[in-house]
Amino acid sequence: MSFTQGFKMAGKSISANKVRSFLTMLGIIIGVAAVIIMVSVVQGSNRQWKEYYESMGTNRVNVWANMWNGDDITDDLYDYCLSLKDLVIGVTPNGYYYGNIKYQSKSTEGNYEYGTPSIALGSDLYSVCNNFTLVSGRDISWLDVQNYNQVVVLGSKLKDYLFDYKNPIGEKISIGGHRFTVIGVYAEKGGTINPYVDYTAVVPYSMNRLLNRSNTFGDFTIKAKSSEATTEVITRLTGFLTGLIDPNYGYFHVYSENTWIEQEDEANRMMSLVLGGIAGISLLVGGIGIMNIMLVTVRERTREIGIRKAIGGSRRSILIQFLIEAGVICGTGGILGILLGFLGTLVAGKLIFDLILMPSMPLSIGAVAFSVVLGITFGMYPAVKASALQPVEALRAE
Repeated sequence: MSFTQGFKMAGKSISANKVRSFLTMLGIIIGVAAVIIMVSVVQGSNRQWKEYYESMGTNRVNVWANMWNGDDITDDLYDYCLSLKDLVIGVTPNGYYYGNIKYQSKSTEGNYEYGTPSIALGSDLYSVCNNFTLVSGRDISWLDVQNYNQVVVLGSKLKDYLFDYKNPIGEKISIGGHRFTVIGVYAEKGGTINPYVDYTAVVPYSMNRLLNRSNTFGDFTIKAKSSEATTEVITRLTGFLTGLIDPNYGYFHVYSENTWIEQEDEANRMMSLVLGGIAGISLLVGGIGIMNIMLVTVRERTREIGIRKAIGGSRRSILIQFLIEAGVICGTGGILGILLGFLGTLVAGKLIFDLILMPSMPLSIGAVAFSVVLGITFGMYPAVKASALQPVEALRAE
């Protein structure tokens, strides 16, 4: 018997029992669809986090120092970063003030949709170091810092909340009861993964004295010239701060966004394996169902097998026929599972990430290939059993 004849006979057998064949495929359909949807959702989450970290800058180095004696390392760190001009683009201190932001009748006080916005205190290089881009107005300048100018640059969503469609440049807003002039607006960068970042208002870091009654900083962002340069910058800063900060009076931590990207990748890999394993159990159950239905098929077609053997049919041809039938059932179920998986991925992408999410083709092809192998594997025992029947005993069966 040729493979072409085997596929034709498998098609006729499946068509003769449409409902039973579909129910047999159902485990494979659900398993393949589950693998595609769950792994695609994890990949979509990973992609969004990567895009977010890239928008924040993969060449950022963060320094956090806790000085118990109240010392300020800002000037020392700034001077050292200037000496690394071949590796470093800029450095800015980071400070935060959590309080009320108000414009006319609109205020962020209370339970705001994405939480109360923070007021970031930064230098004229704050936007450079944190990858913010202006869409209107101007950025904070060094003179604003030196002259203690009460000016502010708004994040895109905070601007929309306070001003709607009105041009905010030159308008006065209240921050913690103090009047600040809006001089610029940053472009949106947080997206759906972290919209909170677009509710930030940035003021000169010299306003720390006004808002927090403090002149010291312990949090800094250094922007390296490239993502590759961050490792050397971290090494040099660690050595410099080790000599600068006495462990009896404080401690520090130096890290980059690349660390979080690597951790997120590892977490997503583990999640993909776990979810893939759970979905694989569904495929395994589907394979057991195929073995069961193929055993029933062998019993129903015992006389047919006996007749074929009596007229010279070989054991090999009967074995191949039943293996092809099992493979066709699983392959068809796998293709239907891909279609369901594509639809489910589109729906999940829209509901979870609000974007069009498509599963990868290698994943889809691999799921179908695995389902076919699964069908042949679980169909092997019924096929061997059918091919081993003796003609006399098979013809005697009712």
